[in-house]
Amino acid sequence: MPETKRPSLADQVYDQLLAKILEEEYPVHSRLPTEEALAQSFGVSRPIVRMALSRLRDDGIVQSRRGSGSYVLRCPDRQLISFVPLESVSDVQRCYEFRIDVEGAAAAWAARRRDDEDLAAMDDAFNVMEQTYHQNELGVEADQKLHLAVARATKNPFFSSVLESLGEQIAFGVKLSRSLTLLDSPVRQELVLSEHRAILEAIRLRQPEVAQACMRHHITAAKDRMFVGTQDT
Repeated sequence: MPETKRPSLADQVYDQLLAKILEEEYPVHSRLPTEEALAQSFGVSRPIVRMALSRLRDDGIVQSRRGSGSYVLRCPDRQLISFVPLESVSDVQRCYEFRIDVEGAAAAWAARRRDDEDLAAMDDAFNVMEQTYHQNELGVEADQKLHLAVARATKNPFFSSVLESLGEQIAFGVKLSRSLTLLDSPVRQELVLSEHRAILEAIRLRQPEVAQACMRHHITAAKDRMFVGTQDT
C-alpha cells in the first residue's frame, strides 16, 4: 500500500493485536486481556486500545460482551499476510470503508443520469473483467475500469476525480481481494461477478436506490471477504 503517513498508535495496536490473533496467541473463542492490560503491554493509553478494539469489531475479528470483555470472533486466513505486509491491512480496510459511501452514492446518481454510451462502457469493462476471471487472472485494471465507468455515468466529475486520485490505493485493495479470491472456490469468484451484474442491472433499469444498495453490498462484501477464516459459531 502506498505509504502516505506514519501509522497512528491505534493502527499500530490494531496490527499487533491482529498479528497475535493470526499467530493464535489469542485463539478463536478466547477472551482478550483487559484494556488496562493491553495498554500496559503495548505502552499506550486505554483510549488508544479502545480505538484499536473498535476497529477489530468493525472488521468482525473480535466481539465485545457486556460485563465480560472482548473475545476473538474469527481468525483471518493466514494467506492474507502472504500478499501484503500486516501494517497495510488497516489501510486497506479503511479505504474500502470510504468507498462504500462514495461509490454507493455514485451508483445511485449513475442510475439517474446514465446514457447509452455509459452503459456500453460499463458492459465493455464487465465483459473484460468476466473474461479475466474465467482465465484465473487478477483483472484489477478491468475491475477499476468498471467502477470508474459507473462514476463517470453520474455526470458529476467529483466522483470520478476521487476514484482517479485514489487509483493506486484502490488497485492495491482490489489486487489483494482478487488474489485471495483466486485461492478460493469458483463459487466465490462467481459471487463477485454476480454482485457486479446486479449493480449494472439496477443502473440499466434506472433504479437509484437498488443501485446504491447493490454497490454498498458489493464493496462491503469485498471488504469482509478479506477476513475469511475460522469463525465463532
